[in-house]
Amino acid sequence: MFKLRNAFFATALLACWGAAHAQLDAKYPGVGREATAKEVAAWDIDVRPDFKGLPAGSGTVAKGQDIWEAKCAQCHGIFGESGEVFSPLVGGVTPDDIKKGRVANLMNAAYPGRTTFMKVPTLSTIWDYINRAMPWTAPKSLATDEVYAVVAFLLNLNGIVPEDFTLSDKNIREVQGRMPNRNGMTTKHALWPGNEFGGSSSPDTRNVACMKDCVPEVKLASFLPDFARNAHGNLAEQNRAVGAQHGADTTRPEAKVGAPVAVAVAAPAKVEPSAGAKAASALLQKNGCTACHGVNNKIVGPAFSDIAKKHAGKADYLAGKIKSGGSGVWGAIPMPPQTLSDAEAKTIAAWLASGAGK
Repeated sequence: MFKLRNAFFATALLACWGAAHAQLDAKYPGVGREATAKEVAAWDIDVRPDFKGLPAGSGTVAKGQDIWEAKCAQCHGIFGESGEVFSPLVGGVTPDDIKKGRVANLMNAAYPGRTTFMKVPTLSTIWDYINRAMPWTAPKSLATDEVYAVVAFLLNLNGIVPEDFTLSDKNIREVQGRMPNRNGMTTKHALWPGNEFGGSSSPDTRNVACMKDCVPEVKLASFLPDFARNAHGNLAEQNRAVGAQHGADTTRPEAKVGAPVAVAVAAPAKVEPSAGAKAASALLQKNGCTACHGVNNKIVGPAFSDIAKKHAGKADYLAGKIKSGGSGVWGAIPMPPQTLSDAEAKTIAAWLASGAGK
């Protein structure tokens, strides 16, 4: 009798769970389930211009300098002024800009460039981007207080806060009132029509869709004439390897779009990778090494095959360089120190020292 009653209760519970589950998934039938609150919280880390989403914390300028020199200066320079790898973060801002909230150099055609703090009007954008995307080689690895400290250091470099300043979630709104280009953002385009931005509610275009007798679409293109294509050297070598603009390889004729190209390629013999190569390949992918290095081609840094030729048999040296980073061996662009373990660095180094083979 007890067994029968227990079976009845179990069946009833399963029926109730099934009905609730079906009701939950009825909104998107056949597309998994709704995310839990914890799952949403793990992804919902953005910080809005009104600072909604900003976590509690604080960080000093001095602490930010230590973090900056250890994890950021390799790409951005000691004072955030370097434009060698990425666009400079610091410079072009005056005390008068901080007072008025509008950067004068943005209207100065003679000024050589545009730094981040010249352009970005909202401090939340700086905090949010560093929190989500930096350091480049280990995004999301900074603790909340470290993000506050790095932002405080950048604010100090731009003359917005003093050297003894502590930035926190309690005073960040006051600091926003000193951002050099805080009055430089327009909302009249209606891309942000919300009341919190004070934007316009009217659309940003008055175009009317053409429904008949429409003008043919104009196709615009540009090209270099053959006699001028390589007149000033290879354009591909004159552009940075990161960013949207890479430059055409002007040492070769321009490829004709749509022209058929017949290439005879022999099928390569299938080679099974060794255990060492498999382990190294997995670690290279895991630690983002392939974002800057190709196996046989240079990207930002040298090709793995070139490193293997130059430092054959030097596993200990290579392991140390992987961990410490540096610049000058393969050019001026620095490689930041890597956060992988000693064992992982040795595995990659052994693979490189043995020839970086398959």
